[in-house]
Amino acid sequence: MKNLLTLISFACFVVFGFAQNTQAALDDYEKRNPIYDYSENQLNNTDTIPGFEAKANKLKITGTIYESDGVTPAKDVILFIEQADDNGDYQIKEKNNKRYMYHRGWVKTNADGQYTFYTFIPGSAIAPVTYPRRKGLKKILPTIKEDGKQEYYLDALLFDNDPLLTKACRKRLKRKGIDNILKPEKQGDMLIVTKDIVLEKNSTL
Repeated sequence: MKNLLTLISFACFVVFGFAQNTQAALDDYEKRNPIYDYSENQLNNTDTIPGFEAKANKLKITGTIYESDGVTPAKDVILFIEQADDNGDYQIKEKNNKRYMYHRGWVKTNADGQYTFYTFIPGSAIAPVTYPRRKGLKKILPTIKEDGKQEYYLDALLFDNDPLLTKACRKRLKRKGIDNILKPEKQGDMLIVTKDIVLEKNSTL
């Protein structure tokens, strides 16, 4: 029973902590955080995840990123997401000796702090540190980069209708004040959800 409770707690733990890249790592393509690996010369506030058009459960995530006061729109903030495919597989590619998740994307907020991703509902991936191996929660993994500050991970975005999102997990998230459960609504052939984000305080280098 103790081991079971430990596994449940691990599965519910979705705070990823602060990234610790040094400047040397930022300059090193193979070591730096993938948030820096975008190929566009200039990011805009809308991006489409690879494979979007062919997916059945298309998802539009849109919202506003605010400064830490929760009121002021934060412009020129980079938001990076990566996720499993709709079967729950993290499709891994390689470029210049660096491995990365295929289903990923970048946006940079506009003057009003707004952003939009066109993606899809990921499948349930195999949860780490579980024996026997089992599926975990469906999740989208976001990272934030403010101008002049260190990048950091946000809480994984979860889905309200995920059967693996238990009452215990929901209670734990609520107790910690974590608001990361998406509740998409069907509009035409697409699911749409609004997810606003408030930047962390004191996230300087």
